[in-house]
Amino acid sequence: MRDTANRAYRFAARVARSAAAHTRSAAARARTAVAHPRTAAARARTAALRTTARARGAARGARRRWRAASPQQRQTVRLTAASSALGLVVALVTVASAGPWDSGQRTAERVRAARQEHGSGRDHTPGRPDGYPMAPQVLAAAGPVPNQGQGGPQSGSGNRGTRPEVPPPTASALADTLEPLIEDGSLGAVRHASVVDAVTGRQLFSRDAKAVSAPASTVKLATAVAALTARGETYRIATRAVGEGDRVTLVGGGDPTLTERDLTAMAARTARALDKRGVHKIRLGYDTSRYTGTDQHVIGPNENLARVTPLMVEEGRTGGTPGAGGSGGNSDHGPAPRVADPALEAAKAFARELGEKGVSVEGAPKERKAAKGAAELAIHHSATLGALVERMLTNSDNDIAEALARQTALAGEKSAGFKSAGRAVHRTLKKLGLPLKGARFADGSGLDRADRVSPALLTRLLTLAADPDRPTLRPVLTGLPVAGFTGTLDSRYGGERGEPGAGLVRAKTGTLTGVNTLAGTVVDADGRMLAFAFMTTGASGREVAQQSLDRLASALANCGCREG
Repeated sequence: MRDTANRAYRFAARVARSAAAHTRSAAARARTAVAHPRTAAARARTAALRTTARARGAARGARRRWRAASPQQRQTVRLTAASSALGLVVALVTVASAGPWDSGQRTAERVRAARQEHGSGRDHTPGRPDGYPMAPQVLAAAGPVPNQGQGGPQSGSGNRGTRPEVPPPTASALADTLEPLIEDGSLGAVRHASVVDAVTGRQLFSRDAKAVSAPASTVKLATAVAALTARGETYRIATRAVGEGDRVTLVGGGDPTLTERDLTAMAARTARALDKRGVHKIRLGYDTSRYTGTDQHVIGPNENLARVTPLMVEEGRTGGTPGAGGSGGNSDHGPAPRVADPALEAAKAFARELGEKGVSVEGAPKERKAAKGAAELAIHHSATLGALVERMLTNSDNDIAEALARQTALAGEKSAGFKSAGRAVHRTLKKLGLPLKGARFADGSGLDRADRVSPALLTRLLTLAADPDRPTLRPVLTGLPVAGFTGTLDSRYGGERGEPGAGLVRAKTGTLTGVNTLAGTVVDADGRMLAFAFMTTGASGREVAQQSLDRLASALANCGCREG
């Protein structure tokens, strides 16, 4: 990114110098015109005649070459011009929908949070006056909403008549393009696929689209839709400090993104509240009762996921706050060493911060449930749920995924553990009328190999998020990694066969040993938005399987795929 910025700076400097030179030249000509008006007028007439003659000659030459060209050459010229125009439009749409960057994290279209006083969402861009992102910002290539009574995902009035009709690919032409790529030997024995028109929801291509298999991290699409449906995109997870007498309790609400800086601010507010009460010596406890059941995932201690507890700092990562002068580490995503007990470590950090604020803490923090009626001393709210969904999908963040699955359960006032969260996700998606036959949600992250979903379910989740009548689901689309640029796709789509999808494919990745999946959206060569899901199991190598999946998505991006 730094190299790109430097190149842009040098280019801007050259443009500025050239503009200055042209300005000086123009000023000189202007002075000559003032001093010698007749001479200047004659020169202007001569220059105009020369320019007109050159233009007429170029036009005649172009017409001669066009008439002499073969039909194939003419078609090539037409396609090149159309592709160039479409490329410019897609680039503008991609930049507009991606939005600004916030500490290296793409923050597309987080809106209501901008009006809030606290939380990372305040830097996100505004959308409609009512606070939700506008569908055209994300779905500019989806075309108008057809009024055909097909029951498609965009049967509402969200963007009716705003764009000229762009027909979808035909099923036979799409099959001719995708079938040879699906037969690639680098994909495992299990090869399931689904491609649908994002406007109507109509199935365009299927390879056992209703069959279920292990989704790996593409199950996060289901977690995201369920959490946004249950809680709403503007919901924020609260971490509180409450007190009764000299007993202070830090109560976890399920925010895995709580930072050391957030904890410091909470400690300062707690110290001020205690000082007003004349309390300067306390016993500190911490409350993790928000979650139930085991906090250990079936994969065991792992750098991909901390113990799942409602109280943690920096997702239990060791090394301190990224970019804030911590004791090590500089990333807030990806595999990293985790502390053994995230809740206890968070309470210890809170105790240290209180001590620095003049509050004496007796002994070590103890785990206990906060007393009923205890007064609130300080509270911190997370970023909005929409922003958390985007971060989860862009970086494939397992800790956020497990937290969001539990928020789905808590929205129904149910217990929040692995099993209950899975049931809550299933129940929420069932209410949305999604195809759940054979589906199983053993966790929210996809790390559990017992998870089962179908390509048909994944594409239906994506088209549901594209429905202009469901604006609260838009973070599911805006959070998808962009091929070759962001998140888990930033280093993919290289080489001749992958590059055509760079910048055009937006998709959630999924990777376990022997399991490789990809599900997302793409705008095809004709400007039609498609949703796709490719799922494979049994591939011998991860890298070659991912390259094959990327070729499939790139083929969609560069395929008009219509008969005739």
